[in-house]
Amino acid sequence: MTVYFIGAGPGAADLITVRGQRLVARCPVVLYAGALVPRELLDEAAAEARLVDTANLTLDEIVATIAEADAAGADVARLQSGDLSIFSAVAEQVRRLDALGIAYELVPGVPAFAAAAAALGRELTVPTVGQSVVLTRIARRATPMPANETLEAFAASGALQVLHLATQAVDDVVARLTPFYGPDCPAAVVAYASQPREVVLRGTLADIADQVHEAGLVRSAVILVGRVLAAETFPDSHLYSAARERHTCSTQRVTPHPAESSDLGPASEL
Repeated sequence: MTVYFIGAGPGAADLITVRGQRLVARCPVVLYAGALVPRELLDEAAAEARLVDTANLTLDEIVATIAEADAAGADVARLQSGDLSIFSAVAEQVRRLDALGIAYELVPGVPAFAAAAAALGRELTVPTVGQSVVLTRIARRATPMPANETLEAFAASGALQVLHLATQAVDDVVARLTPFYGPDCPAAVVAYASQPREVVLRGTLADIADQVHEAGLVRSAVILVGRVLAAETFPDSHLYSAARERHTCSTQRVTPHPAESSDLGPASEL
């Protein structure tokens, strides 16, 4: 029995990975965050699968449900929004599973910040303008931030900041970042990225808070602040530069001798 933690993506049902979709289809137990995971993904589950909405369950109740499935030898698909690597609360769940000796596997998904960048039509790392992205949040109603991880500390580098769970505190965010980036620094807010109700706001630190209030956004959004959001004058990447030394080689398909086929399997490409 294995618990598969699956990043369900930012909201669009077709942004789950093929691997994640296949696991949902074959697992007899599916746990999902009802308020965040698109209902369409559950259509992939088998007709006889047990579907459990974890939106109103405590961590203890979630783990108890998983332990029950483990005792029955039933694989579990645990659907969570976005990607599992950031702000997913996966760490506390797998810590419990480790203690119980229950096997698990993490299946990555499309994170909200990537969907936001796509909605903006922007690459978040631009040559000579910005090559670093800070993914962070602020502590209002959530777990306190580590003492050294402040907006001001990150802002000192001038790197692009992507703030999760901060829309309700947009005025505070603007007040704290403006001394470092300047009021003319490009800023954007993307809510419900990749979904039909997607909202994209573009502006600067001087006006982005007013836009958020006018749009009535209070959740399910990310705030982006940094010069790369409006970068136009920058050199082309060295990756495709004509000055970059390249080594060419011919590609051919090599078919193994029949006597070697059983050892090598299908012909490989060199």
